[in-house]
Amino acid sequence: MDLALVDFDHTVTTCDTYGRFLRGIATPQQRASARWSIGPWVAGYRIGLVSAATLRVRVTRLAFSGRDAAEIEAIARRYAEEELPALVRPDMLERLAWHRDRGDTVVLVSGSLDAYLGPWCERHGVTDLLCNRLEAVDGRLTGRYLGGDRGAHKAADIRARYDLSRYARIHAYGDSREDLPMLALAHERWYRGRRIA
Repeated sequence: MDLALVDFDHTVTTCDTYGRFLRGIATPQQRASARWSIGPWVAGYRIGLVSAATLRVRVTRLAFSGRDAAEIEAIARRYAEEELPALVRPDMLERLAWHRDRGDTVVLVSGSLDAYLGPWCERHGVTDLLCNRLEAVDGRLTGRYLGGDRGAHKAADIRARYDLSRYARIHAYGDSREDLPMLALAHERWYRGRRIA
């Protein structure tokens, strides 16, 4: 049995699904203030001054603080069912099916949210998921991640959960700097759709 480690945004999908989800759940007040509260951070990210993890933590705090957890979960489930299918790369769906049919352990490893990745994984037979989870207290979201942002800790989380020596071969698929430590764990590495090792 092999292990397949698969990033989601820009690897399984054609775009950043987290940004789209955030825009969809933003309140009118959040949209109005986003230009000034988030805009400089996005600009910093685009020119390489702000990391993806720093940007995620910032926008997550602004978008989710005080929101009703059940409401966000329901919106996320609809997003997984109605929006994500159009954003998924057919070739990656085939690749996931190929791994499943061989009996491989397939793990979706992402800096995005379990709220919509969980339902997507259920629909596509992916049983293992390592990703960010929103923290809630008394039914209200705190705006923080449970256990902190996991995007930059993909390789450490994989090592903590899986005994890599048990697998004959490890395959990894990614597209960003955050994915490079995960790719380094693999025998067969795919980066932005191309095999690099």
